[in-house]
Amino acid sequence: MDLDAALGLIAEVPDFPEPGVLFRDLSPLFASGEGFRAVTDALAATVPPDVDLLAAVEARGFMLAAAVGYARGLGVVLVRKPGKLPSVAGRVDYALEYGTAALELPENVVAPDSRVAVVDDVLATGGTVQAACRLLEEAGAVVSGVSVVLELAALSGRSVLDGRPVHSLRVV
Repeated sequence: MDLDAALGLIAEVPDFPEPGVLFRDLSPLFASGEGFRAVTDALAATVPPDVDLLAAVEARGFMLAAAVGYARGLGVVLVRKPGKLPSVAGRVDYALEYGTAALELPENVVAPDSRVAVVDDVLATGGTVQAACRLLEEAGAVVSGVSVVLELAALSGRSVLDGRPVHSLRVV
């Protein structure tokens, strides 16, 4: 399956999780072996060659980063929601398109000066990815890039990422 066909599997769900929000559901894409492979290969190609580690944003980013990490021979650090880690290096609270949230980074897994690429499913307002980048940089890492499957251009998420390189497989 080619990348366009794979990205065509993404479903649009109106009024979820609340009225006025058009949710992009990657579940049909993940359920397609051929589609998931096409997206994994394309995402893997966006990761800079000098990256030491991938950062996966909970929860769909976990699947994507794990697959890309396998394809590229890279390790993956899981950026988690609060209360999921036994030892926390840092926490960042941030705004979402439809609320607020927080992310935490596990302690002692990101080496200072390591080059890290952030992997997630959707770049919307940019709050989630920006929080992940802040956590990594506070731990001493250098964020080399951000790779996402889908970017919602109207929400201007790229603009809050302070010039970090962003690679989107599809911009809508």
